Amino acid sequence: MSINRRDLLRTAAIGGVATLAAPALVRAQGSMDTIRVGYLHTLAVDGHIYTAENNGFWAEQGLKPELTRFYTGLELFQAMVGGSLDMLATGAVVSNFPARGQGKVFLINNVEFATAQLWVNPDKGVSSFEDLKGKQIATSIGTTAHVFLDTALRANGVDPKSDVAIVNQRMPDAVTAFISGAVPAVALWVPFNVQVKNQVPGAQMLVDASAYYPDAAIVGGWAARNNYFDENKDVLERVIKAWIPANKLLVEQPDETLAALQKNQYSDIPLDELKAQYQAQKLFPTSEWVTMYEDGTVTSWLDRVTNFYADIGGMSDPIPASQYFDPSLFVKVAG
Repeated sequence: MSINRRDLLRTAAIGGVATLAAPALVRAQGSMDTIRVGYLHTLAVDGHIYTAENNGFWAEQGLKPELTRFYTGLELFQAMVGGSLDMLATGAVVSNFPARGQGKVFLINNVEFATAQLWVNPDKGVSSFEDLKGKQIATSIGTTAHVFLDTALRANGVDPKSDVAIVNQRMPDAVTAFISGAVPAVALWVPFNVQVKNQVPGAQMLVDASAYYPDAAIVGGWAARNNYFDENKDVLERVIKAWIPANKLLVEQPDETLAALQKNQYSDIPLDELKAQYQAQKLFPTSEWVTMYEDGTVTSWLDRVTNFYADIGGMSDPIPASQYFDPSLFVKVAG
């Protein structure tokens, strides 16, 4: 009897969490529950989603994700608040709308260690932070890239409110503007850096978010619509149960897991580049996440980004993360 590679990976991932999978296997024999999930197509956001899909973890929990791709976290939350999504996965914006009372955060994917990057074009007269003064920088306001950009500028003596002009565009448009030469700088998140490197050979990356870790850590994760969160705790627990073995594969067997993701979901990204994107995020074993959920580390990371949104005028009197982030479901399932 032969055992294929995928079965070996799945067996290894499920090992140690068999008690989570057992009731789900029974449920999966019956009807599947559809969950409407919005996401961004970047490894730091959808790596767990597609690893769970590639290895059958969603089906084992009796779940059928109906996935819809968006290009910014702002669009994601607008869709969810409007009722067209049950839940979403995103980056820094997970600290935005929930702090306004729009959505509850229940699961964290990672720390976006170096996924945000600042690129400049020396041919347009910019090769340093000093050169940025008086120039335009394209990015998506309110996203991971914007939070990082604000930190990077301030850390290098540039006032983001008075020294530069930040041009707000959807990320595909911001990158296109940089490639075309319409702006001399762009703050982006991977994998948009691949387009820049391929189409602007002289472009330089000034800095990425890793320079400001852990003081300026940005976490990405999952949020559910308020009424969905209140009424579907069982479904959310099953989402977590599917996430846990996917996280185990990403942490413990990254080479095999990334190869599958590259083949099935990221065929336009070379495997070496996908591995570089993997290194740009910080993943943790489930046991470490439990500790950080319980000791307030995750809450403090979320609060820091929420405070950024308040500082730039995006909101007043934000709800603290201790009220919009509920760690209890993850701790119950994983702890």
